[in-house]
Amino acid sequence: MVSYTLRIINKENEILCESVGEDYAGLVYDRSYCEGDRIEIEASKKDVYVVWQADDALGAAFCYLREGKTVYEVPFGERRIPYSPKAFYGEKHYLYVRTAEQEEIGAYRNLALNVYDRHGDTECFPHATANVETRGESVFAARNAIDGVCENRGHGEWPYASWGINMQDDAEMKVDFGREVETDKIRLYTRADFPHDNWWRQVKLEFSDGSVLVWDLEKSIRPHEICFEKKRIIWVRLYDLIKADDPSPFPALSQIEVYGRNP
Repeated sequence: MVSYTLRIINKENEILCESVGEDYAGLVYDRSYCEGDRIEIEASKKDVYVVWQADDALGAAFCYLREGKTVYEVPFGERRIPYSPKAFYGEKHYLYVRTAEQEEIGAYRNLALNVYDRHGDTECFPHATANVETRGESVFAARNAIDGVCENRGHGEWPYASWGINMQDDAEMKVDFGREVETDKIRLYTRADFPHDNWWRQVKLEFSDGSVLVWDLEKSIRPHEICFEKKRIIWVRLYDLIKADDPSPFPALSQIEVYGRNP
């Protein structure tokens, strides 16, 4: 069994609400959030697979806690724009964390999906990073490309948040799983807000096992999909993004999905 402590803490480090349980801890918080509030999970061991929910409007996420803990800051101001306007709103909130079932751990799934990913998070996986994000704005952060929102026919606030590359030719993005996983398929939802957007005619995928795939793409609203022999990897990097010959300088990525299972 795994013991969990789930708590809400304010910017003065005061515990506002707390729950402790074996293999499950849940909270109902009957107040509005204030700026600086954060949600913390502590497990009694490291390397644990959990299903957890920080907000009922966003739903649950299957995640891997390498250090057995994570901290999630409730977004306010500009950082809220990529989220549903229903998220973290109101005076009643339902949160929980539970140990993932073995069937969930071994299931074939989108291993990149994590609606609760955030900047600087190296405790809760999967986790997305990039060497550039347009103007440093939250609506163009790398985390948006693994949040499960695949709508790509617009840009800007939710549900059109994306990873924006600030028109840089050397832009690259990495999805880190925090442990070894097995994958055989990747989907890309390139942003398709035409004619505002450009698109990539070719990209490369580098895997932690040293292999590289060259992937030719086309102008499309539909997802691009590539299948390959099973690989055991810890991370995948998207790079060498070649723009199409189009007047727009704005290609972007709405979502990346990496399909496979925990070996």
